[in-house]
Amino acid sequence: MIDLRSDTVTKPNDRMRRAMAEAEVGDDVYGEDPTVNRLEARAAEILGKEAALFVPTGTMGNTIGIKLLTEHGQEVICDSRAHILDWELSMLAWFSGCLIRAVPTDNGILTWDGIKGLVKPVGPHWAPTGVIELENTHNMGGGRVYPQAVIDEICDEAHAVGVPVHMDGARLFNAAEAAGRPVRELVAKVDTVTFCLSKALGAPVGSMVAGPRHLMDKGRLLRKRLGGGMRQAGVLAAAGLIALEEGPGGLETDHANAQYIAGRLGQMERISVFQVETNIVIYDVSATGRSSKEISAALKARGVLMNGFTDKLMRAVTHRDVSRAECETAMDALEEVVRSTRT
Repeated sequence: MIDLRSDTVTKPNDRMRRAMAEAEVGDDVYGEDPTVNRLEARAAEILGKEAALFVPTGTMGNTIGIKLLTEHGQEVICDSRAHILDWELSMLAWFSGCLIRAVPTDNGILTWDGIKGLVKPVGPHWAPTGVIELENTHNMGGGRVYPQAVIDEICDEAHAVGVPVHMDGARLFNAAEAAGRPVRELVAKVDTVTFCLSKALGAPVGSMVAGPRHLMDKGRLLRKRLGGGMRQAGVLAAAGLIALEEGPGGLETDHANAQYIAGRLGQMERISVFQVETNIVIYDVSATGRSSKEISAALKARGVLMNGFTDKLMRAVTHRDVSRAECETAMDALEEVVRSTRT
């Protein structure tokens, strides 16, 4: 099967598997796993932050990062299609006791002009703003990349009124590749940031959350409360270290494959494709007369896995485990499916 459902489906390569088998381990709850410690130090160095914390999932990373910056009863400002709103089981409400102030945008990119009127101080009637959350790249925005000037302005203006900024950087390295900047420049002004090891970077599991050391020390306690305190976690961290070393080098190819897919989609009748900047391609199939669920089923029968996330929108995500030839085969299959819908 050619799997374009997500970059979460990547499998550890041989070098990762060897590193996992040979990893030096200890009890990470006690801070005694040397491989985890190396991973956390390396991630902090790459991001230009004081400290980093290894967590099992990106959802846990966002939950911890935002909890560290907020108080119970505050608001979190984010885009109306943010991952923390639609895909993380209301963790901000459940764990942090925060209300989300969702802001509609055309492409998932918040601007200070668009949100400054929503930033609230402590008052007698309203929930004060606890944090502003930015998602870079933006998943449901089609992998869109935040312009650096926009990030910097939001951070500068928010900090001026005492509001911190958290970045959900699940695909942060994709953003860096597209922007042509080191990741540390993208996150220099945000207070906390997460990124996934298990998406485009190719590790089997794990995410990182990073920020000031005193916050990451508190984050270890939150991780434990969430059930994320692992013991000999070095077997997982070893793959994460390889992912940080090898993964970024393959992102240019992933992005080129996404552009190829977008180009093929643009040539198909009754398919509308959104702007592509990284490794996510979103396209509209409503004009075909078939739902995304029906098209997904027809593709699966032809050996291609691709998800719909609304009745009319579908998504293809390129990654290290899908070659250009497989992208070509997938588009041939989709073309056949679309032709078969003609009446």
